[in-house]
Amino acid sequence: MTEGRDVRNTRAAESPPAGSLSLRGTRAASSPLRIDYDAFQEAMECPYDPVLNPEGVLALNVAENRLGWSDLRSKLEAISASVPIPDWVPGYSLSRGAPEFRQALASFLSVHLTGCTLDPECFGVSAGATGVIEMTSFFLADPGDVAVIPAPCYPVYRQDIGNMAEVERYDLVTHHDLSDIASGPRLEVPDLERALSEIEASGRNMRMVILTTPDNPTGGVYSERTLREIARWCVASEVHLVVNEIYGLSTIDTTHGDLERDYGDVPRSVPFAQIMADERSDYLHMWYALSKDLGVSGLRTGAIYSHNADLITGWENLNLTHSVSNHTQWLLSELLSDQEFMAEYIEENRRRLTDAYASVIRTLRRVGVPYVPSRGSLFVWLDLSEFMSGDTDEAELALWDDLHRTAGILLTPGVGFGHSGRGRFRLVYPCVSRPELSVALRRLEDFIQGRRAQAAEDATERT
Repeated sequence: MTEGRDVRNTRAAESPPAGSLSLRGTRAASSPLRIDYDAFQEAMECPYDPVLNPEGVLALNVAENRLGWSDLRSKLEAISASVPIPDWVPGYSLSRGAPEFRQALASFLSVHLTGCTLDPECFGVSAGATGVIEMTSFFLADPGDVAVIPAPCYPVYRQDIGNMAEVERYDLVTHHDLSDIASGPRLEVPDLERALSEIEASGRNMRMVILTTPDNPTGGVYSERTLREIARWCVASEVHLVVNEIYGLSTIDTTHGDLERDYGDVPRSVPFAQIMADERSDYLHMWYALSKDLGVSGLRTGAIYSHNADLITGWENLNLTHSVSNHTQWLLSELLSDQEFMAEYIEENRRRLTDAYASVIRTLRRVGVPYVPSRGSLFVWLDLSEFMSGDTDEAELALWDDLHRTAGILLTPGVGFGHSGRGRFRLVYPCVSRPELSVALRRLEDFIQGRRAQAAEDATERT
């Protein structure tokens, strides 16, 4: 078993809190949102500016895509200025999502993501991906139940499934070297059976498996064979399989001249909705949000797609605290319904992502830093273990802090992603402009060359 490196704060003793808050409030007040949150807040007090602050920090640790915002902003402003707000917007609508928005979302995803027709009645809409994950965990598992997540994976899943639903995260390690996942994430039925045995032996219940494709942080994509085999095992085992396709339209052009050598015989993949349509099971679910593909995380709009009628009914009954404003749903409905604009946006977004990603890969190749070839998402998962003083979490965090303090680059450290390997870092490449990314990559290259020169000098002195 490898449940990864647990960086949670130790839960407070179950006794009355010393301060004014409840036990839950006290835990929340003492539990950072994520391991790099304080560093990010510090970086935002000294951000890079080519004129005003050329020595400032470039934060490449927040999963945002800002490359297409100018186009999207113009479109949203045009909608707001020219389209009358309908009468349903100021009143109450269905808690699980306004019918108009669910219809627009279903049509958009059917055309651009899933390749199969989606039923608007099978959607539950909540305020952002976090709200969707929390609601899903609440409905599918009881407190103390376990969700299995292949490692490395998004650190804040732990809080998203645990803060309210009190579901526990099990990080399933299936590989060691980056080269093991060069063609995509590794996960087989025996891996899940091993996890099931270990979880049951500890007296807990395995209730969920969560996959992200394209993956966060590796950018890998699960093959059709893997998804179908895992789906059938989960259905037979009565374990809920949830596939997060939040980066489903943020893909890389693998035929790009600077990239194609990284992609050999890549297995065929399919959108999970197609497998759901074939299996028609209450145990299969898909997550999606507009945060990443459209770069509008601040509009807080996510959804679950499921054929489980009880789940959708429950969503309607309990979703008021997570509901999305009608005005936001209306605005996004108008946006998504313009199929011509969205098709052009998606194509241009892919081009921009590919060009930015290629610039990162050229730098990493030039300095000889290992990485996982990405097929999508907003990330590069790279290996800087060469520069660690030891094989410990502390050494990894020291390197992360050194990179931040001396080079002015803030990445996300591997601690918290649940994997046993150390020295891996997540770099978000579309969260800054292309000129800013060029500055960050130049700093990274200088940092690496400087550390190698220092290591060579130290070795010479020792001999």
